Amino acid sequence: MAAPVLAVAAAFAAWRGRAAGRDLWWLPPLAAGVALALVPALVVPLKEWTDRPGTPVVPPATGYYPSGHTATACVAYGGALLLLLPSVASPVARRVLQLACVVLVFGVSYGLVRRGYHWPLDVVASWCLCAVLLTGLWLVLSRSSRAAQPK
Repeated sequence: MAAPVLAVAAAFAAWRGRAAGRDLWWLPPLAAGVALALVPALVVPLKEWTDRPGTPVVPPATGYYPSGHTATACVAYGGALLLLLPSVASPVARRVLQLACVVLVFGVSYGLVRRGYHWPLDVVASWCLCAVLLTGLWLVLSRSSRAAQPK
């Protein structure tokens, strides 16, 4: 569910940027897509490296740390938020959008721990990984918005 949300936000950001005549209209959606593509590229090797067993609820196996589902939700919803915030002028609407992002990420995270699919530390590790990815995305988006402004 999270990846399609990012895809819709990226399409909207691309359409809005192109309609505004920005030179780098394609960069924000591309950067958000790259951030999401980096999730499995980083999570899978970390799972192999840590080789952590799962909770008693899941089948006996290893590779549950960090949580890929949490990381995907966090980067997809966070990336969508970063793409949509420049288009929202109302402070109330901005807060609602931010709150919705936080609720969705915490809902996914809580559900994975509550159902026993992940230990809480698996989820926290994904949040840390996503903080790095979303900070990188924010830096790219802030630089591209400054570059697109007329001087």
